[in-house]
Amino acid sequence: MPIQTVDLPTPDGTADALFVHPGSGTHPGVLLFPDAFGPRPALAEIAEAVAARGYAVLVPNLFYRAGRAPVVELPAVVDPSNRHEVFDRLRPLMEQLTPELALRDAGAYLDWLAAAPEVADGRVGLTGYCMGAALVLRTAAAYPERIAAGAGFHGGRLAGDAADSPHLGVDAITAELYFGHADNDPSLPPEQIERLDKALATAGVRFRAEVYAGAAHGFTQRDLASYDAEADARHLRELGALLDRALS
Repeated sequence: MPIQTVDLPTPDGTADALFVHPGSGTHPGVLLFPDAFGPRPALAEIAEAVAARGYAVLVPNLFYRAGRAPVVELPAVVDPSNRHEVFDRLRPLMEQLTPELALRDAGAYLDWLAAAPEVADGRVGLTGYCMGAALVLRTAAAYPERIAAGAGFHGGRLAGDAADSPHLGVDAITAELYFGHADNDPSLPPEQIERLDKALATAGVRFRAEVYAGAAHGFTQRDLASYDAEADARHLRELGALLDRALS
């Protein structure tokens, strides 16, 4: 399946994105929120795997305001020797992407999917990685009538103490959710997992959350030193099952 680079109009400019679909006909849409490293071959592999199940997958460059992807040049493998340097360049972009801006962008991404001739009518699915998992929560809450399912993997800071923490807006979510948390993840300690579970359960959200034992933060991404092939395969099985239940 060829991967296209497409341009999406947003209220703040033009966002570049990857788009992959199975071919002829229309297919349910999936919006894939990247981690901080953005659209790249590792995420294209995930998009291809999801598309192979019969979905049209859009992977936007969340930092398009700073330029087209790759906004920051990445090493072949992000590991402890270069991670801090990479994040020193990415952190300002992450901080500039406020929840308000991210949700405005998400609306534009959903509009693009709704208008794309390859995408079937109806609600779409979401999946997100690291910071993208928080965007899954926010988007499912902001656009409940447009989202059927959402999954988040090795998400960080999903249920912190900030006044705008993602877990505080889950009351509006109608989608079914799944979370695959990294084990012993400093960005999502056990107390945050418990807080998120409680918020979702109290809101009556259909969800399942699992900690992938022994899998480190970033376990789905082939270009990270923390990549875990077994956990990655598990994530694709769980994501596929969720999307099939909600969108098929």
